[in-house]
Amino acid sequence: MSQSDIWTERYRPTKFEEVVGQQEVVKRVRSLVQALNIPHILFAGPAGTGKSTLALIIVKELYGDKWRDNYLELNASDERGIDVVRQKVKDFARTKALGSVPFKVIFLDEADALTKEAQQALRRTMENYTNTCRFIMSCNYSSKIIDPIQSRCVVLRFKLLEKKDIAEVIKRISEKEKLKLAEDVYETLYEASEGDCRRAINLLQATAAITPDINSEMIRIITAKTRPVDIRAVLEYALSGDFLKSKEKLLDVMLRESISGTDVIKSIQKEIWNLPIEPEIKVRLTEKTGETEFRIVEGSDEFIQLEALIASFVLAGQGKTL
Repeated sequence: MSQSDIWTERYRPTKFEEVVGQQEVVKRVRSLVQALNIPHILFAGPAGTGKSTLALIIVKELYGDKWRDNYLELNASDERGIDVVRQKVKDFARTKALGSVPFKVIFLDEADALTKEAQQALRRTMENYTNTCRFIMSCNYSSKIIDPIQSRCVVLRFKLLEKKDIAEVIKRISEKEKLKLAEDVYETLYEASEGDCRRAINLLQATAAITPDINSEMIRIITAKTRPVDIRAVLEYALSGDFLKSKEKLLDVMLRESISGTDVIKSIQKEIWNLPIEPEIKVRLTEKTGETEFRIVEGSDEFIQLEALIASFVLAGQGKTL
């Protein structure tokens, strides 16, 4: 386990009621567990929203202290070939469960990383050993899971956590770790994590390693992201028609804080909607931002592309067609 995962594991929820932000999913899963007859399940959704945590809670609720004897966890991004399905998975699935629950549970994390051949082999295993084994799979993109597997599973979709959910988790941890958080830290952590609870916890842990008195500026230093006020200054210079000042400010931000072009693009995209310009122009500038981001990802020089984007803002400020 890496150093940054220690708090994530230490404060992992152990009961259904401790899971935040996924009330509908938890409600459905709890009713299945209480009936002691869960189907094959596919958890789909963004990273850091509680998929792996909920799988562990299911197993612990079913088997109690004997959960380790009836549970196999595989990370499909590491073990993704057909041999894993034919050997590890099949050998575990064909043996009888210990205890009163008549089946074992196999948890395949990041199942969307399984090869197509492995998924085809897995669907037969799911079919043949349903009496002795249930599969719980998690993935970020359910579209990468073949249809025959999806049709054999109950698909439960997780959503990104809201600000109040992240704040609840951070408050719980800060009280136990005796941290003193400024009022604006919750907002900053939410913006930096973008609804990913694991990332928010890791950022808090990294900052707490420096000092127990935490403010939003320290979070921004750890995340190495641009401050909204700096990006707003870049865009305001451009809209006023001062291309050179806008370019100098952008260069200063990127060099002083070592910010990558893709991070700048994301900050620009968010800040566009706070600018005092017409909605139609905001839409066109957002489209330009998307084109610039694509070119940077494809390998173009990021500063030249960002200069071209700033030029679009200059033209927008002068009322010219983009």
